[in-house]
Amino acid sequence: MGVLILFVAIFVALVGSSLNVDTETAVPAVYIFGDSIFDVGTNNFLNDSKARADNKPYGIDFPNSKPTGRFSNGYNTADQIVRLLGLNESPPAYLYLVNNDTENFNSSILKGVNFASGGSGIMEETGKQHFIDVVSMADQIQQFATVHGNILQYLNDTAEATINKSLFLISAGSNDIFDFLLYNVSKNPNFNITREVQEFFNLLRTTYHTHLKNLHNLGARKFGILSVPPVGCVPIVTNGTGHCVNDINTLAALFHIEIGDVLENLSSEFPGMKYSLGNSYAITYDMINNPDPLHLSNVTSACCGNETVIDGVPCGSDTQVCENRSQFLFWDQYHPTEHASRIAAHKLYSGGKEYVAPMNFSLLVQE
Repeated sequence: MGVLILFVAIFVALVGSSLNVDTETAVPAVYIFGDSIFDVGTNNFLNDSKARADNKPYGIDFPNSKPTGRFSNGYNTADQIVRLLGLNESPPAYLYLVNNDTENFNSSILKGVNFASGGSGIMEETGKQHFIDVVSMADQIQQFATVHGNILQYLNDTAEATINKSLFLISAGSNDIFDFLLYNVSKNPNFNITREVQEFFNLLRTTYHTHLKNLHNLGARKFGILSVPPVGCVPIVTNGTGHCVNDINTLAALFHIEIGDVLENLSSEFPGMKYSLGNSYAITYDMINNPDPLHLSNVTSACCGNETVIDGVPCGSDTQVCENRSQFLFWDQYHPTEHASRIAAHKLYSGGKEYVAPMNFSLLVQE
């Protein structure tokens, strides 16, 4: 019997090796920053925030149909990415750990933390006029600074190496573009679009550069960055008609180029830094223009609202929800369904350079 067990063990080890099976996570920890694409419950703890997803029917396809604060019918893009890395779901929100799990705070943060806040952006003021209370990118990084200090005390000599090997995921920029258009273009009759867009992107570049440099100073070395999708195609903009607003999409496409330059400059400044820039614009447009292979039958309307959510009506408890949720690109007026998030995550993780460059996420974590 002992020989048989030994044979089986050797066989499993060999087969596992040949199939590249990895029972451990690809990185020590994942630290997540950004907006509602990644938020897993941060805004649940912001009493004055109008960007909330802790009510039904959000989470209708999450385990136990639980609304968690994710702006999705189930798992969001942050969850889908880290699941490909070997985790079950995104690490918990920082504010959840601070408020509900102080006893296990130090051990929990070693596996990762999610700082993302729905409605926030790269700029400090982004989202605050419309959503009132959000955690800005700068404040998210300050929260990580607290986590960083705790890790240093907890792990001592091995702390910096652990942080260096961890993955830092960021999704931001959509709300900055929305705010720029809403509070500058639409309310300023003397608006000079060429000059103002240039100034806007110059400021955005500088601020994003500062944020990434601050994270680098705190030990971050591996960055997985998502650019802005074609936000001119989301239902809140198109009223579900599918007629995308090209001027808005132009800004989103420019954002990808600008952030690519920022990352290239930073990697030259800091040779130990590695990054992957996910082209959310190209990934989403592929879903819109070629939905059939992805089993998407509706790439224009919000599922929450059963294709009728228009004129700013939110996704809420009295809102009708479509039954074929896995066939929709959009869950609500802004955000993708769980199915669409899964498609995007796979393209980020193992896709070619048309979707993520200079390397995909699976190669990034091996660096």
